[in-house]
Amino acid sequence: MLDAAVKALSQMISPPMRSILWRSIGLALVLIIVLAIGLQRLLSWFATYGEVWLEGLLGPGWHTSLEVLSWIVSIAAGLGVVFGAVFLMPAITSLVASLFVDDVADIVEREHYPAERPGVALPINQAIFEGVKTALLTILVYLAALPLVLFAGAGFLIFFLATAWLLGREYFELAAMRFRSPEEAKAMRRDNAATIFTAGLFIAAFVSIPILNLATPIFAMAFMVHMHKRLSGPRPELIEPARQMR
Repeated sequence: MLDAAVKALSQMISPPMRSILWRSIGLALVLIIVLAIGLQRLLSWFATYGEVWLEGLLGPGWHTSLEVLSWIVSIAAGLGVVFGAVFLMPAITSLVASLFVDDVADIVEREHYPAERPGVALPINQAIFEGVKTALLTILVYLAALPLVLFAGAGFLIFFLATAWLLGREYFELAAMRFRSPEEAKAMRRDNAATIFTAGLFIAAFVSIPILNLATPIFAMAFMVHMHKRLSGPRPELIEPARQMR
């Protein structure tokens, strides 16, 4: 697993991967800015108008509690762009990955597995669907853990473990679906759940590093291509070119 991570890291800056890397980073930055500003505007609206609306709905007895909540939200709104960039990064990388995973996988397979049959690119609509599904699930899990972040340090650990599970799950299935049906890919992921979760910890660590995490789709997909190959083991139907050379 460590060898797979090292190979993925070293290949990120290789000449064939640089174009994908810059496009991935550019798209991620655009999405971060748009979504973080949207979050900041939403929190500002709640701090300004939401308190009055909720007090009218819940009654005067909630006035003090809502004032405290409004104060917390006002602080969050002031940090909206920074908070949004951190909070939404795993979800954003899921969306970005859906557009570049096959380009990354093609390069990794050609360089490291030239004797094996290359994978088949996913239909773009399926890749985007998988990315959007994971992004929405990530946001839901993070929203559930958010109160623990505000009131207890355990929330950060939950964030990290949830990121490992979600992103490990997504990238492995995307790598596996190049060679298997979606059902087979999901079954393989379930059969190797512990290994894939452990691999997801590498991705979670990567996405936790500011600036570097913009390249998460490149690292994660390259990493999971190697992991899928290792978990698949020798597959005769994938080494036809090697047989033809004998």
